[in-house]
Amino acid sequence: MKHFRSGLAAGALALGTAFATLTPAWAQELPRGDATALGFDPDRLARMDATFGALVDKGMTPGAVLMLIRDGQIAHLSTMGKRTPDGEPMTEDTLFRIYSMTKPITSVAAMMLVEEGKLLLNAPVSTYLPAYKTLTVVTGEKDAEGKPVTRPAKGVMTVRDLMRHTSGLTYGFFGAGPAREAYNAAGVASPENTAIEQANLLASLPLEHDPGTTWEYSRATDVLGAVVEVASGQTLEEFMKARIFDPLGMEDTAFYIDDEADFPRIAEPFADQAKLGSRDVFDPRVRKPNQSGGGGLMSTVHDYAKFAQMMLNGGELNGTRLLSPKSVQLMTSNHLEGIKPGKYYLPGPGYGFGLGYGVRLETGNAPSMGSAGEYNWGGAAGTGYHADPAEDMIALLMIQSPANRGPLRLIFKNLAFSTLADSRVDD
Repeated sequence: MKHFRSGLAAGALALGTAFATLTPAWAQELPRGDATALGFDPDRLARMDATFGALVDKGMTPGAVLMLIRDGQIAHLSTMGKRTPDGEPMTEDTLFRIYSMTKPITSVAAMMLVEEGKLLLNAPVSTYLPAYKTLTVVTGEKDAEGKPVTRPAKGVMTVRDLMRHTSGLTYGFFGAGPAREAYNAAGVASPENTAIEQANLLASLPLEHDPGTTWEYSRATDVLGAVVEVASGQTLEEFMKARIFDPLGMEDTAFYIDDEADFPRIAEPFADQAKLGSRDVFDPRVRKPNQSGGGGLMSTVHDYAKFAQMMLNGGELNGTRLLSPKSVQLMTSNHLEGIKPGKYYLPGPGYGFGLGYGVRLETGNAPSMGSAGEYNWGGAAGTGYHADPAEDMIALLMIQSPANRGPLRLIFKNLAFSTLADSRVDD
């Protein structure tokens, strides 16, 4: 990884367009535009920063990076607070655990293989991972030894089920139930398991639901990462680097931070806000076998902005095309017709779910601002990503505060969308 922001990008700000002509298009940050010209209210942008800054001062997170993008240009970018509780001031090149904001990237990797004919959305997962041929489902009861009673699963788990969280899999770090207890007892979350080892372990444990029946947030995208490995013949890290990160110039995005020179750039939460269930946030300084397609990446606001803009552009950025517009359209459309919501329906009221994204179904019936067709996802440590095609707008929040992620993300989204003075929805 390179000190992109601290070195080259600092010079870019000083030399402006002259520098841009010397820098390869793939390595550049998104261009910076004039917020007013792009339809934002300067006073409301100042209010957003002041309001979120007050939350930082209150101790809800050590620091934050806020970015708003419109028409492919950075309209607003602010940093506040500190990288770590007792560390240096927050900067634009700070490295964050993006956790489940990894899921859209893994989903893009899978769709790239679909476009190449190496993967089929309606294919059984067992086509790529034979351990998934025979699956069981918990009944909700336990036997005399306290083990969950199971029955054979009905239906077949498909690749699309993995991408839309209808696989029947679940998570073990939150909620309760026999399937979740079985995950924890088996050590599913161990970073010592490779993606394929973890996927095979999950196949040996009972599902929470029959495949294709219920939306339940789960380790499905971790299994999808293993499918990508089998279909591509590469590790997930190798595939992402060669096919997504390098082409888009995402030089600061990786599963682990190997260069000690980059360690000071890693953001950390307050100690009393760092728990994910019973676990602390992972340490990206220590390389482990696991490459979690569901939640393992580190990134910066500028790197993720490139990925987000590629998607909003219909699969292309700076002349580099990763996906066709039709693939992006498929990913950001609702795929939950006839599917029941599970115990924890994280997309929330007014939202369906596509292939890797929560998808807004209508302007109303949601507790946040946005337009029909807006798609989003966030990470367990608090990062958040919203793209609104109707407004040609992206909002990115980078924080590390697992305990306060819910309210901080919702506050940010409403603050961000209320800065628009020129809405295009009715154009």
